[in-house]
Amino acid sequence: MTETPANPPDFERALGELETTVATLEHGALSLVHALVHVERGGALARDCQASLKQAEQKVEILLQKSATAAPEPFEPDDA
Repeated sequence: MTETPANPPDFERALGELETTVATLEHGALSLVHALVHVERGGALARDCQASLKQAEQKVEILLQKSATAAPEPFEPDDA
């Protein structure tokens, strides 16, 4: 399943899958080929989680910088 920047994965789902992937790798019962597949998937999931966290952090920054009388503005992600 390939995620696109316009449709990022749900953070909790991605984090859960990442935790499962790490646990599978830590178990150590995979062949080298399967371990590499899991490492690649884990890297992609970690990047997805980092992107979600960065976007949330940017939204919080915007909210904290606004005064109580400021008009709402649409959020524009850096990578859009």
